[in-house]
Amino acid sequence: MKTFIPKPADNKQDWVLIDAKGLVLGRLASQVADLLRGKKKPTFTPNMDMGDFVVVINASSIKLTGQKATDKFLYRHTGYPGGLRKTAFGELRENKFPLDDMVHAAVKCMLPRNKLRKIFLRKLKVYPGAEHPHTAQQPKPVTLAI
Repeated sequence: MKTFIPKPADNKQDWVLIDAKGLVLGRLASQVADLLRGKKKPTFTPNMDMGDFVVVINASSIKLTGQKATDKFLYRHTGYPGGLRKTAFGELRENKFPLDDMVHAAVKCMLPRNKLRKIFLRKLKVYPGAEHPHTAQQPKPVTLAI
């Protein structure tokens, strides 16, 4: 018996559409991370990009549970010594930062910290409203088990 090792040409990457209206941020991010990696496919291989393209719409209407609006932060660094800046997730809703940054940051933290992370994040498309420019790819709507 031989072990099946998929080749990159064997991988079929679909487009998936997720409506984030009313969903909890962390639960949404964990499901999206699994779709990006391809963990639900029978040919999943941890060292290859086996996942699908994911389009998340209505990211501006996600929910935060508990005290995450004040206690959870989005960190960025200016590149200078002492340049670590942090913004609370509650401030992101009020300020100029779009809420799709919250979804993008949450999914980024749930992906493995290796060279494939950047490849996975390129396949994530997040939009604050219901419109998206990916209708030509015919994304299949998916309801998450949350």
